[in-house]
Amino acid sequence: MSIRLRLTAWYSGILAVMLLALSAAIYGFVYFNTYGDLKDRLKVQSEQTKLLFSVDRYNGELKLGGVGPENSNLYTQIYTYGSKSLSQSTNMINFGLRFDYPAKDKIAKGFRNVVVDGNQFLIYEMPIELEHYNNNPVAVLQVAAYVNEQNKLLERLKNILLVGSFATLIAAFTFGLFLARKAMSPIGKVIEAANGIQTGTDLSSRIEYDGPPDEIGRLIETVNNMLGRMEGFYTELEDSYAAQRRFVSDASHELRTPLTTIRGNIDLLQKVWEMEPGEGKMSEAEIRQLSMESVKDIADESKRMSRLVADMLSLARADTGRTFEIEPVALEPMMTEIARRASFLPRQAEWVTGDMSVLNGKYVVGNKDYLQQMLFIFIDNAFKYTPSGEVSLDTIFYQNQVGIRITDTGIGMDKDEVPYIFDRFYRADESRGITEGIGLGLSIAKWIIDEHGGSVEVVTRQGEGTTFVIWLPLLFAPPLE
Repeated sequence: MSIRLRLTAWYSGILAVMLLALSAAIYGFVYFNTYGDLKDRLKVQSEQTKLLFSVDRYNGELKLGGVGPENSNLYTQIYTYGSKSLSQSTNMINFGLRFDYPAKDKIAKGFRNVVVDGNQFLIYEMPIELEHYNNNPVAVLQVAAYVNEQNKLLERLKNILLVGSFATLIAAFTFGLFLARKAMSPIGKVIEAANGIQTGTDLSSRIEYDGPPDEIGRLIETVNNMLGRMEGFYTELEDSYAAQRRFVSDASHELRTPLTTIRGNIDLLQKVWEMEPGEGKMSEAEIRQLSMESVKDIADESKRMSRLVADMLSLARADTGRTFEIEPVALEPMMTEIARRASFLPRQAEWVTGDMSVLNGKYVVGNKDYLQQMLFIFIDNAFKYTPSGEVSLDTIFYQNQVGIRITDTGIGMDKDEVPYIFDRFYRADESRGITEGIGLGLSIAKWIIDEHGGSVEVVTRQGEGTTFVIWLPLLFAPPLE
């Protein structure tokens, strides 16, 4: 059974009980008001008629003075058991009415309804007991009232209440079901949206609702907000899966190349070493030279694979949310050491460094090893893409940040490529096949910058060079002595 049908059933059941109680109360009120006065009149008439009975003081005989005061609306009848005489009021004699009377030992004082010739009467019946006869019943007194009109009124009232209550209940059930269906229709939309999401992948659908901000409205708002969050999570998950697939594909490609080279050189060495000197028109010196070249290729490719695995491990650590220990790092000694060590990197461009003494007393909160790794990635890239010219390193300050600026006059990049240079395995088209690298360095550098709460700016122009500015928040301290 649906919720709207259960709500309607409960509402109709409660209404039916209330209508039944109200109808019973109305009927009881009318009944008691209709018969209450009539019963009181019958009792009064009976008491007045009873006073007419007496016993003759001389001979002890029962004397009956009459049937009491005349009342055209009441009918009085007295039956005396001793003389077996029946006395009636004038209106009973005129209408020829006669009520059945009980046996002497079966007289019950009270009211009862009787029907005489199709006419309904309410009779108050009581025994007449006299002290002279030891308080034994000597007669039965019956006072009646014609109640056809009262009974018809009560019957009509009962029919009206029953029919009215039944009609009201049907109308209430019908309109209640309509209102419940209308009120619960947004729930149907929620179910449809949930089914649509369950059977498909479109999380952009939302439930339209233009009703009042009641419980249903708040429910739909909550569901829409939940769908929005689910859509965001699903999109992020899809992007993550896409990046993971792309990462695995690129990593496989990058690993396949050195492995192929190593395997080819090993096969070549195996063939060469199995040859006898002079066999195949190759001298021992030529075999030695070919072997040295193959070993050198294997060594170079092994180093490349080692760098690739190390970079992939760093990125895997970043993906799992692992962080590193941080502490205050003095900038002047770290930058001086980086400037000195960078001069020994393989390069063709001139290496120019700025004045590092301005960093005296300046600290950042971070990890020195990772900061050095990040800066060497940018410096090494600058040397790779600057076949001639110069690469410079200096620092600038802005508000509460220090900017480490690395500028080169190399090949530069197109501005459209800037948003992608920090993606994994991305390399500018101009550099593919020309410069050495696998496209993971800048991704690692960006992760390190983010972990230090910093940011990076890129200014580049194709054919004119590139400038990277790494911004890190400063931790101020007194100057070093």
